[in-house]
Amino acid sequence: MGLSFEDMEVGKTFEIGEHTFTREEIIRFAEQFDPQPFHVSDEGAAASPYGTLIASGWHTCSVMMGLLVRNAFADSTSMGSPGIDDIRWIKPVRVGDTIRMLNTVLDRRVSASKPDRGIVSTQWEGINQHGETVITVRSKGLFGLRNPGNSA
Repeated sequence: MGLSFEDMEVGKTFEIGEHTFTREEIIRFAEQFDPQPFHVSDEGAAASPYGTLIASGWHTCSVMMGLLVRNAFADSTSMGSPGIDDIRWIKPVRVGDTIRMLNTVLDRRVSASKPDRGIVSTQWEGINQHGETVITVRSKGLFGLRNPGNSA
């Protein structure tokens, strides 16, 4: 069994993986889901405050979610999420940027109504190749307990 509630210690940071954003994927995602000019064309981006093509923040979130599911939650006791508490797009993600994802456990508790699972609060961070934080996400996840009934 992979990660379970018991593995989610407050203060622990997990290295999740990294992704390099290509021009083609930025445009493809934006054309379908966020067709703002600075996401879909060099001309639109040049006329924007960003000057160059940038990835949609939703694209960045989607990439991070994919990294999380493939690299951390595969074979885990994850039961999904009751929601996102906060998203901050701090710096633009540009063509060629490589974003490294970290996930830090902020808080956790066993559910009072369903004691076979716990609620884990985390903060995701996306850090570019220059060491700059470009995105933060605070969310909650539900995880099954490996040993329900034991104090976690």
